[in-house]
Amino acid sequence: MTSIQQNIELITTQIARAEQNCGRVQGEVQLLAVSKTKPNEAIIQAALAGQRQFGENYVQEGASKVAFFNDHHPEFDLEWHFIGPIQSNKTRVVAEHFDWVHTIDRAKTAQRLNDQRPSSMGPLQVLIQVNTSEEATKSGAQIDQVFELAEVIDDLPNLVLRGVMSIPANVSGYEEQLQAFMVLREVNNKLAAQYANIDTLSMGMSGDMDAAIAAGSTMVRIGTAIFGARDYGQQ
Repeated sequence: MTSIQQNIELITTQIARAEQNCGRVQGEVQLLAVSKTKPNEAIIQAALAGQRQFGENYVQEGASKVAFFNDHHPEFDLEWHFIGPIQSNKTRVVAEHFDWVHTIDRAKTAQRLNDQRPSSMGPLQVLIQVNTSEEATKSGAQIDQVFELAEVIDDLPNLVLRGVMSIPANVSGYEEQLQAFMVLREVNNKLAAQYANIDTLSMGMSGDMDAAIAAGSTMVRIGTAIFGARDYGQQ
């Protein structure tokens, strides 16, 4: 067994323990393996361990990986999530390669993804990125913009709104983490009362996973704890 396979087993155990500790249904929280800057060989090792959902932050790198696995390893049947910022000139590449997008924060981006989604691929599953900490340096829609953006997305036939995503302020205390995540949960609950397909809360990483799961996360994004330190020199 490789270290990547061992790491996935460890993270999966930690997720199950966190679910149990807060009374969640076992298996309700999905693991999204963040594979940015990692080679295809590392993703193969993760796939051999049973991991099927992968997150990429960089458009061209991610699209190249999607194409490689579609061509050479279709047996894995991987699900690809784009979790990075989207520039307007890159929406077509995202729309043509990925299954999910976590980072929609503007109507313009949603419209372009909708218009550029190939009909052969089926609708793109999307999340609204919310700037819950209201930090000027962070991406994401403001909370009071979320519901108007949701209306726009709901009218687009090639997109399916599944929920929200956030990267909250970097705080170390569990209670502070929990409080930040509960803000996003409240937003998602309000969306779920209006739209039938809302079922996804993408929040939580290695350092705040327990608080995210306690607050209702359904998808945690884990990278370094699975694959090791990232090599940004490859970008």
